[in-house]
Amino acid sequence: MKVARFAEFGGPEVLELVDLPDPHPGPGQIRIAVRAAGVNPSDWKKRRGLMDEGLPQAMGYEAAGVVDELGDGVTDVAVGDRVFGFTAEEGAQAELAVLAHYAPIPPSLDFPGAAALPAAVETATRALDQLGVGSGSSLLVNGASGSVGSAAVQLAVARGARVIGTASPANHDYLRSLGAEPVSYGEGLAERVRALAPDGVDLAPDGVDLAPDGVDLALDVAGSDVLPELIGLAGGPEHVVTLADFAGAQKYGVTFSRGDSGRALHALAGIGGLIEAGRFSLPVARTFPFAGIAEAHRVGEGGHVRGKLVLLVG
Repeated sequence: MKVARFAEFGGPEVLELVDLPDPHPGPGQIRIAVRAAGVNPSDWKKRRGLMDEGLPQAMGYEAAGVVDELGDGVTDVAVGDRVFGFTAEEGAQAELAVLAHYAPIPPSLDFPGAAALPAAVETATRALDQLGVGSGSSLLVNGASGSVGSAAVQLAVARGARVIGTASPANHDYLRSLGAEPVSYGEGLAERVRALAPDGVDLAPDGVDLAPDGVDLALDVAGSDVLPELIGLAGGPEHVVTLADFAGAQKYGVTFSRGDSGRALHALAGIGGLIEAGRFSLPVARTFPFAGIAEAHRVGEGGHVRGKLVLLVG
């Protein structure tokens, strides 16, 4: 089979498609003929040498396709089923991939739309779980228009939270369509958020305002050195989680959410119902042929992408 891989760290030009032996699933795993695979910021971080040190490295962790081989003990899917999910290790951007965690593709989705889901949905769900977002919460999402941010907005709204999201003015209507109240990022953010919620959200069981001077909770998806403002708005670092600012998290005592501290894999099974009910969508910003993986990296690294980038493999 062909798999996307790099044998040296560097720019997109180091990526290549190479022939490797076909993988086979272990107990509890499945193999799929990959139809589409998601492209994420972690991909170019790996390629630059910012994550794993070993070489060579295969690319990708999320894919969608058709089940073509079952590992021992698998009874919840059959050969021929459409599924999406996470690989057991790496190598989702390949003609064949072994999935360790998976779910049926919602009937209304095509393969690219399903391949866009796993990383964004798991990451957003993990952060919301860590924050304890629920009915009656008020949540500020910094960087709300990207794939993870928009997933967090919709999942928080589905939990019954009031959501304020930061984005450029061009994305404000998009955030409104997701159920969030948009604000522009940059200087004066705290004042703009307080103008939206000056008296908090009077939804606590005892009738006490939950956030008398801002919001209850804050999620930082974009980084950009906003943690001090988020801490002030949420009333302390214990009410803030960041997905993007590791150094800031250490400096200010904020939780940095990462997958190796416990992944929210339950999110895969639950997202289909929200999608079919019209309560969740994650746009695919652009698709690329498998051989165009280098261009996908160039586009992703350039930023300003609303939605997911997806490789079309099969």
